Amino acid sequence: MTEIVPFEAEAKLDWIAMARAIEAGHELPPAQVTDTFLYRGEDTLLNRSAWIEGLGIAVKVATIFPGNQGPSINGAVNLLSDKDGTLEAVVDFHLVTKWKTAADSLLGAMKLARPDSREILIVGAGNVAASLREAYGAAFPEARFSVWNRSREGAERLKAQHPDIEIAEDLERAVGQADIVTCATMAKAPVVRGDWLRPGTHLDLIGAFTPHMREADDRALQRARIFVDARATTLDHIGELKIPLEAGAITREDVVAEFSEPKLFRRESEDEITLFKNGGGAHLDLMVARHILDRWRAADRS
Repeated sequence: MTEIVPFEAEAKLDWIAMARAIEAGHELPPAQVTDTFLYRGEDTLLNRSAWIEGLGIAVKVATIFPGNQGPSINGAVNLLSDKDGTLEAVVDFHLVTKWKTAADSLLGAMKLARPDSREILIVGAGNVAASLREAYGAAFPEARFSVWNRSREGAERLKAQHPDIEIAEDLERAVGQADIVTCATMAKAPVVRGDWLRPGTHLDLIGAFTPHMREADDRALQRARIFVDARATTLDHIGELKIPLEAGAITREDVVAEFSEPKLFRRESEDEITLFKNGGGAHLDLMVARHILDRWRAADRS
């Protein structure tokens, strides 16, 4: 079994290559994926498993404890061989999650956002926000970044890490000025309104991961062409789409494509609003963990 040191591994990674690794992973045979959730009040245990022929097996265990004084999300990622089922590596949970989450959204934006996007708004200033600044900055190096957060204190912490980020005081105004809105909150009710979006905007939704969470209202989904990383892990599992589907605000046919349908996964006009739901399934954990292991081994050989 290979031992991967998170800090050293991260130095061998880059955001564009990771996004392309996710894209390449979707060219392989379809993944077998299963998710299970267990709950204790506000606490959640999420087990995600994926098997892709030719790539391997990943089993990810995640605990989400919102009341923690320290990190609220923890866990482990086990990467196993597709050939004989042996354990190849235990990859650091936070390393996989960081690169999977932001690179998944980055790939969506590389396919759906206007290439000339110059104003990028990050909604939410938690741990994911810093990764989004790095990832989006790699693909849109000329863009200006701003952040809106419920608390000014959180936004100030992000700005301390990335001084070039401007703090937005008015969310409605900031959304209306953005070319890309990337939303990574723990919201259970919509924070982004569809009527705020201007033509040509790309809306990236990350935060919702349970059947009761969502970040955008029905109007946003109705105005946009909707894309997901995978239908199987989003439509019936995450409130972002599950709730409006059950209410009849949208239909399953309104979801244009997932990553495994590259010919459909594209912007069709400059003025259309595109919406991408980042569901972050176990198949993505597998693709990312495999890429991390491959880069680690390649560095060892050089």
